[in-house]
Amino acid sequence: MTETSYHQFCPVSMAAEVLGARWTIVLVRELVAGSTRFNDLRRGVPRMSPALLSKRLKELEAAGVVERVPAPREPDVMEYRLTASGKELGPIIEAIGVWGQRWTETEPQLEKLDASLLMWDMRRNIRVGKLPAKRVVVQFIYPERPEGERNWWIVVDPQSGADLCAVEPGFEVDLFVRSDLRTMTAIWMGLDTVDKAAGDDRLALIGDKGLQKDLMAWLGLSPFAGVGKRAA
Repeated sequence: MTETSYHQFCPVSMAAEVLGARWTIVLVRELVAGSTRFNDLRRGVPRMSPALLSKRLKELEAAGVVERVPAPREPDVMEYRLTASGKELGPIIEAIGVWGQRWTETEPQLEKLDASLLMWDMRRNIRVGKLPAKRVVVQFIYPERPEGERNWWIVVDPQSGADLCAVEPGFEVDLFVRSDLRTMTAIWMGLDTVDKAAGDDRLALIGDKGLQKDLMAWLGLSPFAGVGKRAA
């Protein structure tokens, strides 16, 4: 699958030929996390061009890692589903993430800020069952970001789950979360806390007191947030 073969019979080499091309591991991470449609995959890998995304998906399909199937109740819409081979990559992707969280340095990690990716990942990890049984709208505000990255809305419905909006959805906002992107990224990655950020005036919560109080119960953090960094 990569542009050149290693020409080795070693299983590690053979796996690297399937998974070693640029963006492939990140794309598999998004598939393992549950994204199945092309546009959702684009949101999970926002810096990947549509042309390259399409190319990598075709390569993964040829390798038997994914298959294209009609969407349930929408037979005209195709989805990318992991095969048995692809599903077996789940623990491998998790192990790579654990290694990355533990052994990569914090500062370089927090220099790679991406508002759209952070919000997409946060949306995916919202614990809907921890929120009131009604529509809940939370607006995240990053004042230092450019206009198109400054405001984000997560709309949570107890039936359909959480949706992410980059434009004002037209609903009354229950909670405003105002912070710089670095701080919110650090909180979501488990490298900072809401209490510390609020105490340092890097985070402000305005609105529903219950949502404020239970923020850490419903927000959900990165799957790797509980992995401690290596000792200095």
